Amino acid sequence: MQPELKSPVRVRFAPSPTGYPHLGNIRTALFNWLFARHYGGKFILRIEDTDVARKVEGAVEAILDSLQWLGLDWDEGPYFQSQRLPIYRETGHKLLEEGHAYLCYCSPERLEAMRQEQIKRKQPPKYDRRCRDLAQQEKTRLQATGITPVIRFTTPLEGETTFHDLIRGPVTFKNDTLDDFVLLKSDGYPTYHLASVVDDHMMAISHVLRADEWLSSTPRHVLLYQALNWQPPQFAHLPMILGPDRAKLSKRHGATTVTEYQKQGYLPEAVVNFLALLGWSLDDRTELLSREELIKHFSLERVGKTPAIFNKDKLEWMNGVYLRKLSLGEFVQQALPFLDRELPKSVERPLDKTYVSQVLSLIQERAKTLVEVPQLASFFFLDELQYDTGLLLSGKLDAKSAANAITIASQKLEEVMTWDATALESALRPLAAELNLDTGKFFGLLRVAITGRTAAPPLFQTMAVLGKERCLKRFNAALQLLSTYSN
Repeated sequence: MQPELKSPVRVRFAPSPTGYPHLGNIRTALFNWLFARHYGGKFILRIEDTDVARKVEGAVEAILDSLQWLGLDWDEGPYFQSQRLPIYRETGHKLLEEGHAYLCYCSPERLEAMRQEQIKRKQPPKYDRRCRDLAQQEKTRLQATGITPVIRFTTPLEGETTFHDLIRGPVTFKNDTLDDFVLLKSDGYPTYHLASVVDDHMMAISHVLRADEWLSSTPRHVLLYQALNWQPPQFAHLPMILGPDRAKLSKRHGATTVTEYQKQGYLPEAVVNFLALLGWSLDDRTELLSREELIKHFSLERVGKTPAIFNKDKLEWMNGVYLRKLSLGEFVQQALPFLDRELPKSVERPLDKTYVSQVLSLIQERAKTLVEVPQLASFFFLDELQYDTGLLLSGKLDAKSAANAITIASQKLEEVMTWDATALESALRPLAAELNLDTGKFFGLLRVAITGRTAAPPLFQTMAVLGKERCLKRFNAALQLLSTYSN
């Protein structure tokens, strides 16, 4: 895509620490990172922390941790806008001196009353330009009152502002729909509009890839570039992310902070793959792409204009695929912290890694997330199982028949010398016919007796891992339950 390559590629991810990074924020970071890596460019991290009142404690650390967890390494930064205030003030006053901006003395109360009146009249709320053409005498009077003014941009009242969006093509806004936006607030801090334009220019940003919600801000930024006689970067506004119901993405759709997905046991490789397909695709078929493949194929030509649909079920499926791709050793390493954290305190620590490996070899195919592993595997670690006696009769056996089947199975297993899956199957499979029981019902009964569940990993492999002593003990416990059971 030749327009993208007029200058060395330099892109930025510029989050505001007013909250913890959600998937939408990080999708923007990923697209910038992939774009930079594809073209051999630079990925710059900039923290836009000038909104002091809304800054959230720990948000900066969460942003950095999320990027590092996902492997989105940055080449420069992090830069902090709060450390660059003199630059913005200098630029704001330069615009003021050159007639591209003016001082506004309107109080917050007046502005709020003005907005409410406009809403009442069903007009779009925007500044009424009261201070735009104040006489010098009035300015002097207002200054004498001690009011600290803001600096507003003098937006052209006529004409249009057009820019080329690399995803949407030409985009035009009528200037009379734009307001005289604030550049510098009364506390001396810049607004997003001024700070981002100044930083993008000074950091030689070649491409601004950002969320679709910033599209309406772009004409303001283009006008600022023109007023400052600076060359603007190329813009690309990424499609929104919606829930499956096509409503704005929220927690009810399963969208949450990136750190929460990490805690829930999603692999960074799966999250990166999933996020890359929220608005971009290689083709209409390929869903599993490695980081290297994403870098190789990424371009803005394949980014869609229509909103992307977030589907947590697809993320879970994809994560399960990535979990199954791990070697057993890697899976154990990833799952151990979750087992250690979630298994009951009664389970002896430290966990035996050899035993954990045997257990997880049976669990790996079934887990969609790492946080599921302790629940899937808990019965392997418990001394006593708690379950409803009725589960032992789920195969429509009565208590007497079930107890008889377990008793005979226990006696047969006492004789087994080599405790492995093959020997166990050889001992137990013929018993179903001898007991005149359906094989599925018989094995289902044994499964509940040794796991406390109707669904578990393959019966004989499970018994082999649990060991002879534990299995026989659980059969005896099941017999105790059945002896006290009454229909």
